[in-house]
Amino acid sequence: MSLTLSAICVFAGSSWGRRPAYSEAARQLGRLLARRRIRLITGGGCVGLMNEVAESALAGGGEVWGVIPESLRGKNVEHPRLSRMVVTPTMHARKQTMFDLADAFIALPGGLGTLDELFEVLTWSQLNLHAKPCGLLNVEGYYDPLLAFLDHATDERFLAADHRAMVVVESDPERLLAAFTHVTPPALDPWLQSLVPPSLSPERHS
Repeated sequence: MSLTLSAICVFAGSSWGRRPAYSEAARQLGRLLARRRIRLITGGGCVGLMNEVAESALAGGGEVWGVIPESLRGKNVEHPRLSRMVVTPTMHARKQTMFDLADAFIALPGGLGTLDELFEVLTWSQLNLHAKPCGLLNVEGYYDPLLAFLDHATDERFLAADHRAMVVVESDPERLLAAFTHVTPPALDPWLQSLVPPSLSPERHS
């Protein structure tokens, strides 16, 4: 697919994690986005890996937009120096706004919030609501157990192979951006047809 990346949304933990490599990967990604003149869209926080990627992008002269819900303002987690801060009324509106502002999505290591954001955009892609690439920066194998689960879900036929392939995985930020140019959105109709119960299949009534 032909892809122009002017803004990438990065989902990232609000903690730093136990390995220094997580912070270093976040900083590498921030520097890369600044160098490529790709706007960084974040959750607007000044803590954890979210802060590391934002600070590195800003230090490199990049543009960083934060999106934060009203409920988190005034709790010492809002980044004070971003290029722009968008305040939303709810967490749901925050995710929609982050989606609207971005051309692609990258998940750094993180916890429940990061996974929630990642799987929402993947689900929307599964339903052909968008064709924006979704990738994992798999630092030191952090996401290996998650990828093993997705393979298991595919083997057990709860996840189509085309939809498993939506998750672009690399351990290096440069390679991840390069891989985004080869992403092909899955087709919706064949997947929907595969969900038809055998008793309703046209072949059973022919």
